Amino acid sequence: MPTAAAPSPTPNPDAMKYTLDVTLPGSFNATSPEAAAEHPFAAAVMAAGGVAAVFGGNDFVTVTRQPGADWGPITEAVQAAAAEHL
Repeated sequence: MPTAAAPSPTPNPDAMKYTLDVTLPGSFNATSPEAAAEHPFAAAVMAAGGVAAVFGGNDFVTVTRQPGADWGPITEAVQAAAAEHL
């Protein structure tokens, strides 16, 4: 069964928390495509465009978007990456 990633807003309008139905094997904080390259999930999310940072730990990830970026494609990328990599 694919991993689910349910979005929920945070106090920061440029950040969204995605609750996972799995526990990540470790934490990560990718603030560039180069840093994300070490973690396939983070790299897949960064590849969506409009992403400034991806932080993951325990059973959630938080994505910070670049100002003005649309959440739709980012959320789709998070859900696709969770299904493929987690």
